[in-house]
Amino acid sequence: MSGAALAVVVVVVFFLALYLLHRYGDLRRQQRMVLLGTLMSWYLCFLIVFILPFDVTQIAFNACALRNQSLPSIVLKVCEEPWSYIPDGVLPVFWKVVYWSSQFLTWLLLPFMQSYARSGSFSRVGKIQTALFENAIYYGTYLLIFISLLIYVAAHPQWKLTWTELQTIGITAANTWGLFLLVLLLGYGLVEIPRAYWLSSSHSYLLAKIYFKVAKMAAEKAAAEENLADVMEEVGAVHESVRCNHSLRKCVETILTKCPTEYRENMARNAESFSGEQNVLPTKRGLVNLHKKVISTVQRHGQAQVQWSLLLDQAFHLEDVVKSQSGSVRHFVHSFPSAHHRGWIHRFIYTPTVEWYWECVIRQSFYKLLAVLLCLLSAAVVWSECTFFSTHPVLSLFAVFIQMAEKQYNYIFIEMVCFVSILFMCVCVYSTVFRIRFFNYYYLVPHHQTDAYSLQFSGMLFCRLTPPLCLNFLGLIHMDFAISHQDRIHTSYTSIMGSMRLLSFISDGFYIYYPMLVLLLCFATFYNLGSRCLNLLGFHQYISDDDVTSDLVDEGRELIRRGIFNAIFSVTESKKSRNKKNLFVYEIIF
Repeated sequence: MSGAALAVVVVVVFFLALYLLHRYGDLRRQQRMVLLGTLMSWYLCFLIVFILPFDVTQIAFNACALRNQSLPSIVLKVCEEPWSYIPDGVLPVFWKVVYWSSQFLTWLLLPFMQSYARSGSFSRVGKIQTALFENAIYYGTYLLIFISLLIYVAAHPQWKLTWTELQTIGITAANTWGLFLLVLLLGYGLVEIPRAYWLSSSHSYLLAKIYFKVAKMAAEKAAAEENLADVMEEVGAVHESVRCNHSLRKCVETILTKCPTEYRENMARNAESFSGEQNVLPTKRGLVNLHKKVISTVQRHGQAQVQWSLLLDQAFHLEDVVKSQSGSVRHFVHSFPSAHHRGWIHRFIYTPTVEWYWECVIRQSFYKLLAVLLCLLSAAVVWSECTFFSTHPVLSLFAVFIQMAEKQYNYIFIEMVCFVSILFMCVCVYSTVFRIRFFNYYYLVPHHQTDAYSLQFSGMLFCRLTPPLCLNFLGLIHMDFAISHQDRIHTSYTSIMGSMRLLSFISDGFYIYYPMLVLLLCFATFYNLGSRCLNLLGFHQYISDDDVTSDLVDEGRELIRRGIFNAIFSVTESKKSRNKKNLFVYEIIF
């Protein structure tokens, strides 16, 4: 099995990253460089998470081999290689390639590609110039931080600034930035994920929350349609004013290709019948700004349309669940069956009877049990984050489990504890990254609706959060020598991080005490302090005991009823066109 486990994980993780990219991005329409940069950033971060348990197992095996070297041959203990054994020298090279590639992506390439993809310029040279100009301040800020740390180290004459120490300063700066954001996201996810599963066991809660989302999305959808109409009106004016023989006509044609088909057809008809006075000719800079505005507006309009239809489907499904629970027949009936309900899975495996038992009987208990297990994991993480600095006695629960298994050389248990704990922490952090929204600048939307800027921004966040997350986890299990101060074999991952003791105020202060803030953040999330503050600022969040929430729920319920009316109308009209006999049914319904 030498190296086989590593090869399998490398392949499986690649397809996991590719699946997520397919779910959120558009593999056919978006730029290849955008897709490649996002895929590589997600892939490298997932690799770090999935390979780290193997690194911890290697330490247990190497500790056994080292212990045998210091013991007489009579009392030697047989050191069996773990099933995931990786040959010596492979992991250090692997970590260097993965880590520095991810850092190159997050600090240099992805910010540049973000500006390049968002630019409204019509040529590659113009896009490159825009990207360089927008990132000048960005890169200058990082350079200033690095120089500040460099001056701090240079002020201590006992330290000699070698290339290795310069790397350590850069790694420390990046990890400090990541840890600052990591604790904020982790504190939210540790409470919100178990609570979300517990509340999701109630269909009435889910239905009320869907009504709330429908009401908010209706306003966003109307605003998106209005903005699109306004922008298309500007494009139409430019289309009429810039004639075919004008030097800027090629730029106008590029803008028209980004417009929806129905608007392009209307503009073409209006241009043929246009005989009035010519409008003021736009400038090249004006067309660049218009191009950028068209791209973002069309993207936002598409997102609103897809999200609206998805919310309607979810609302219809939950209403069907409520009806099935109160019904006497143990057979799930969909009010509006979609195409996937007629697939082979729903015909032979997930039949209406199986669906009824899952939705009306099993699901509620299963979600509550899962919520309890996740709550216990969250409590273990919070306790370990607040006590991992104590090595005598060992208070961190994860460190206790790992050390018990290490004494018995139970490699499977070590990997299971590492994998479950680090995967749970990653889910808490990554799910928050997928759920947060910064107005319309950053928003991950499934069903291939995420724009290039948001995809690359998520890749940047993953690359900045994953290394400090893994380093924090190694601290929880007392395998980060810079924090635990224990004299033991180092993992290959911590060896590439260098000696954090070079900056003692960070390794002995910030890295130890700042993670304790997760306890306060958990309390703030539990009492919905963040949501209540957003409510006060006018950004409405779902809070069950809020009057505005109740009004939006009622509004959403009414919108769903209108949606059902429109759906019945469209279905009946379709049947009516195919069969004149359905006219009688149509008159009865309406």
